[in-house]
Amino acid sequence: MAEILIVDDDSQLRQSFGKLLTQEGHDVRTAASGEAGVTEVKGAPPDLVIMDVRMPGMSGLEAFAQMRRVESRLPVLIMTAYGTTETAIEATKMGAYDYILKPFDIPEMLELIAQALEAGRLAREQVHMGDAPEYAKAGALIGNSRAMHAVYKAIGRAAPTDALVLVRGESGTGKELVARAVYQHSLRSEKPFMVINCVAIPDTLLESELFGYEKGAFTGADRRRAGKIEQASGGTIFLDEIGDMPLNIQAKILRLLQEKKIERLGGREPIPVDVRIIAATNRNLEEAVETGRFREDLYYRLKVVTVNLPPLRERPEDIDLLADHFMARLSAEMEMPTPGVAEDGKEYLRAYHWPGNVRELSNTLQKALIFNRGVALTRKDLAKAVGEDVETGQSAESLRESMRSMIRRELGTHAGDNAFETLMDRYGRLIVAEALDITGNNRTRAAKLLGMTRPTLASRIDRYGLKDNGKG
Repeated sequence: MAEILIVDDDSQLRQSFGKLLTQEGHDVRTAASGEAGVTEVKGAPPDLVIMDVRMPGMSGLEAFAQMRRVESRLPVLIMTAYGTTETAIEATKMGAYDYILKPFDIPEMLELIAQALEAGRLAREQVHMGDAPEYAKAGALIGNSRAMHAVYKAIGRAAPTDALVLVRGESGTGKELVARAVYQHSLRSEKPFMVINCVAIPDTLLESELFGYEKGAFTGADRRRAGKIEQASGGTIFLDEIGDMPLNIQAKILRLLQEKKIERLGGREPIPVDVRIIAATNRNLEEAVETGRFREDLYYRLKVVTVNLPPLRERPEDIDLLADHFMARLSAEMEMPTPGVAEDGKEYLRAYHWPGNVRELSNTLQKALIFNRGVALTRKDLAKAVGEDVETGQSAESLRESMRSMIRRELGTHAGDNAFETLMDRYGRLIVAEALDITGNNRTRAAKLLGMTRPTLASRIDRYGLKDNGKG
């Protein structure tokens, strides 16, 4: 897992919190003072620092400033007691990932740690473009097709500027990789990189997540909190799936682009911010503008630089290269020799239509490797991993037909009565159950397979009433 440094003068907190994080699978180091924390970072920068603000001698803010000079993209979580919120906000402005109040809620803290570790990984992990020789690396835009070279050129032209970039492409094509490549080649590459998925966060929470809030702005707002845009000061915000953003928040994003200012929820004073915006969508924005679901003025603001990512079916010449890349990386992660893909398997990969694009290809190869360790993957192995019946040749289209039937049935009986949530829960339960089955009920591996944190997976297991033995 990750290496985490806890900096706090409270020995009991260091011991108990360190034990908790060790049980979660992390390697934990501790320091009893700000000075000791800085020394630890200078010796070997960890993946994350969790630090108290008030300590004898060097304060948490002073230590934080020195740590950032050693490792500028090191994510730091600030812990603070009641009454020191202003100090925590100052730390956020300095570039801290976030802060949390003592005493903290354990599940909330674990979720925040997972988010901070992911943000740090994304900021540090270089995105390789083209025929990258280091196939085992996770961050890579792979492809030598003409369409992908056009993408690389667009990244190269846009990155050194501060221009707004809109990445368009179907789900699973690698839009976040493009955003990270733009960030890493930009003049802001030593500053924060924040990812906000506009679909994953409920509408009621998205506004406060982006813009923050003042104390008393709503029920439960017992303190002032800076939003992700403020936290990314000097850096880059990636707004993933902006086409699904609610209209009222679109208006606030438009003001940010026009005036370089935001307002926290419940606030009256505009706050100047300096961030670069990269946005992505798989939606038809032109159609959304026509139907009133997307603001026309924001649409034209977003179209400064557009990078169009081609679907995998339109660049079949890249599939062999991608398959080699994923096989090498996945085999390394599973600590097994790379078995390769048999010739009939390669033909199958090139012929399949890949509705889930590059993400589906990676997941298919991973599933096939799990069930076929050490032997070259054949057409039969890959078809089974995709979901085809290898005996009848029936494809995943049968699953779509089943889904259509279920949708019609649900809409007929629950129209206007949370039909969407009912369907999502039903398929969500199947997906989580399948991931647990594939990984032998190992929650850590299942969470990684599904691209979610372990606490999020645990909440889904409880929500769907699934039973597992809780391994991992």
